Amino acid sequence: MGLPVTTTSNPGTTELSPSYRLSLAIIGVSLIGLLVSPWLSLGLSLLGLFLFAQTLAIRLRFTSTALEVFWGDRRLRQFPYEDWQHWEIFWTPIPILFYFREVKSIHFLPVLFDPQQLYNALDQYCPKPQLSQPPTE
Repeated sequence: MGLPVTTTSNPGTTELSPSYRLSLAIIGVSLIGLLVSPWLSLGLSLLGLFLFAQTLAIRLRFTSTALEVFWGDRRLRQFPYEDWQHWEIFWTPIPILFYFREVKSIHFLPVLFDPQQLYNALDQYCPKPQLSQPPTE
């Protein structure tokens, strides 16, 4: 059984908890990068700090009809599930990238949210279609 998903005050709406794992891991790797190159370390540190700031600001909310992306209290975009063709969370041991394809476009988001909550919400609101099995004779 997975972690519970954070539910907002709106019934049928789920907001994911932030996860700082990805940004802190990149910052940690940047410290090790000092042994290789200060420039590499600087680049990784800036990426980690950028992702940390994004984790503080961005929220994903799943409603009964769409995934909504918020910056603080302001909704930036919504993605209706009816337009989704496929979704995937890449690199299962340490989820780092969330991908979904709509009819008109493809989207990649870093996993800045609790990965288990993300999977549970996707499974609840936009389950993957079952692959059809060939008929057996």
